[in-house]
Order: sequence, then structure tokens, then C-alpha cells
Amino acid sequence: MRIVSSGTASLTFPALPDGLDTPRVIVDLARVARNIATLQDELDRRGIALRPHAKTHKSIAIARMQVAAGAKGITVGTLGEAEVFVAAGITDVFLAYPLRADGPKAARLRALHAAAPALRVGVDSAGSAAVLAAAITGSDRPLTVLIEVDPGNRRTGVDSPAAVVGVARAAREAGLVVGGVFSHGGHGYWTGGALDAGTDEVRALTAAAEALHATGIACTTISAGSTPTMLTAAAGAVTEMRAGTYVYGDRQQWALGAISADGCAVAVAATVVSVHGDRIVLDAGAKALTKDRADWLTGFGAIVGYPELVIERVNDYHGVVAAPPGIARPSLGQIVAIVPNHVCPVIDLVDSVVAVAADGRAEEWRVDARGRSG
Repeated sequence: MRIVSSGTASLTFPALPDGLDTPRVIVDLARVARNIATLQDELDRRGIALRPHAKTHKSIAIARMQVAAGAKGITVGTLGEAEVFVAAGITDVFLAYPLRADGPKAARLRALHAAAPALRVGVDSAGSAAVLAAAITGSDRPLTVLIEVDPGNRRTGVDSPAAVVGVARAAREAGLVVGGVFSHGGHGYWTGGALDAGTDEVRALTAAAEALHATGIACTTISAGSTPTMLTAAAGAVTEMRAGTYVYGDRQQWALGAISADGCAVAVAATVVSVHGDRIVLDAGAKALTKDRADWLTGFGAIVGYPELVIERVNDYHGVVAAPPGIARPSLGQIVAIVPNHVCPVIDLVDSVVAVAADGRAEEWRVDARGRSG
């Protein structure tokens, strides 16, 4: 089965298991293992640590595969995700988010810090640094933080080396340990922006680290992170990479060139439930594929084997596909594979996935950190 995209190699996905009750999320473990090994080997060659972001798979089993292959630890985006992985024994965790640890989150952070000595947390303001320090009052050791730098993504993170120094000084005065700096090159998701975003990350992180060193503050970790910039930002002063989506791949990563033609390891299996003259309808709608669509992509996923079909809209349980006369289309009752635009939110919609081994055996694998968004 293939998706053909003009100007790029064909995108394939292995045959689906028999007897599926759709819609279902399918994970091809051979491709997962290859994706893990490919990035790990390249970063090992460059002497840069890999700390993959677990928000993509939210799976203890996949995280263990990554660590076994050589990953330094994992990255998470929320306390809830961290709690799941630490409870499973994966305790070298970086919470790459400017956590505001007040209210209920204070007690949760304190418990997590006690259970995971290697825990590190992101911060981008003096105020949040003070709150983090207050949350672990009474702990037998300080909390280590990394200061977030904005490389042009215009989301979180400080915007100048001087601001990095200011937050670092406030963190130290509050009793925290400053372990380094980090960034997210999310503007690499803009059309054609991956190369520039990676360069931006290296430039911003280097300037931040130099500013800290100049004021006598050690900066041992210089951490970049996104799948589009996982190679372009793995350079210069950078010591760590936090790519996440690379492990599963998705349609937008393929379109950006971050994932190879055979790198997409996840598809949503869907059944054709209705056929009309100019359209077909699938049983995978917004609650299976999400409504996530980059401005530069057409449709809400790509139907493997039918490159000319476009999923032009999704309702909760309907995927409506434009199918003009004369274009190849699946038949009523046929099951197709859909490569989602953005795999991360798709995974968080389901309790389990169908994990297919290289020999064709299929097993149910839990999405362990599903719904742990806070």
C-alpha cells in the first residue's frame, strides 16, 4: 500500500492485521525499532545525548525500547506523564515545561522529586523559580532546573542571554540548582522552516550558555528539541536532543522531510461505511484522526493506497472523503490505513494500540500515560 506525494519518495505502510474492529490505531514495531536505532546511532556518532520526548507514544514499553537502545532518559511535558514513567522505574526524566508548581501541583512535584533523584524541570521566569523552590521545601536535596530559551518559536522561553542570566540568578537565590538551558524549535513546523529553526536553536542556546559561563554559572546541559530540527540542531554547543515524533512518524513529518518514506510507523485503520457518487465516508472522524492540520497540508490524514483521495472534513465519527468519478476508491466495507497528520494527539485518544511485530503477531499495548495532561 502506498501514498504517492509529488516530488518525494512513496510512503508505504505494511498490511493491516486481519479481523480489526475499526477504528483502531496500529503500530508497526519493526518501523518503530528502526526509527529508534537510526536517530540513536546518528546522535551517538555526533556525541550528543538523546532524551526522547515521551508525549508522542505515552508508552512505558516504547520508552524502555528507547532507553535500551541508548537514550539517556526521557522527556515529558506534564507532571502526570512524569508520574507514570517514574512509577514504572524510568526515573531519569526532564519535564520540559515551565511548570507552575503551586496548588495541588506542589505536593505532586515534591513526591516526584523524592522518587526520582535525576528529575529536572523547566523554568522561564524568576517567579516560577520561586514557586518551584517553595514546592520542595523540606526536601533533602535541591531541585535541578533548566532555563528555557526562545529560539524564535514565540511560545515560552526567555528571549535574550541577559534574561537567561536573570532567571538563573533568581533560581539559585531560591535554592535551586541550574543545570543548563533548553529550547524547542517548534517554528521548524512552519513550511520549509526546519533548517532555519535548527540553526536558530543552536545560536540561541550557545549565546545563553556563554552568558551563564561568563557570570560563573555552570551550564552542563544544552538541550535542543523537535523532530524537524533533530539533526540540524544537533550541532555546535548542543549536548542533548529531545526529539519525540521521530519514533512513530506522521504525515507532516514526512512532508517536512524529517521522516523517510518508510518511517511512518502508525496508521489509523478505518472502514468505509458509506459510498456516494462524489464521496465516501469512513468510520474514523475527529475522535480518531483529530482536527489537527497544518496550513500547508490538504486533508485530515492520507489514505494509504489512494493518493488522490482527500479527507476533506471530519465530524466526530465521520471522515468524509472527496472521491470524484474516475478516481480509484476503496469499496463499501473495505478497511483502509490512514497516516495521521499529527500522531501525538491521535495516540492520546485511545486506551490501547494494536502493536504488530515483525512476524505479524499483534498484541494490545496500553497507552500508559493517556490523558495525563496536567
